[in-house]
Amino acid sequence: MPYLILRIKSFKDASRGLILFSKENHARIHLISSVLVNALAFLLEVSRLEWCVLLLCCALVLGMEALNSALERLTDLISPDWNKQAGLVKDVAAGAVLIVSLFSGVIGLIIFFPHLRALIH
Repeated sequence: MPYLILRIKSFKDASRGLILFSKENHARIHLISSVLVNALAFLLEVSRLEWCVLLLCCALVLGMEALNSALERLTDLISPDWNKQAGLVKDVAAGAVLIVSLFSGVIGLIIFFPHLRALIH
């Protein structure tokens, strides 16, 4: 296949993955949170650097959740019956999402708190 056709096919495959991902419950929670974070950033008129950090945090959380979803599906495919090791794999992947989410939340507080405090005073 020619290079361009392969790239178009890859883009279609990735788009299909995004659609599947957007149907996951936790993905929806993270997507809604990202929209709210960006709306607040817009309303508070954060700096360009703060925008970049917030967007990076949103991308990291969403990307990590997508990887977690993929690992869960793969684990279910490989081990359809209950398996302690498979469960641990899923737990570690979910823990990775939690780590990124918690740190992103702290970063959000660090960025938003001074802006919110300035509105109050």
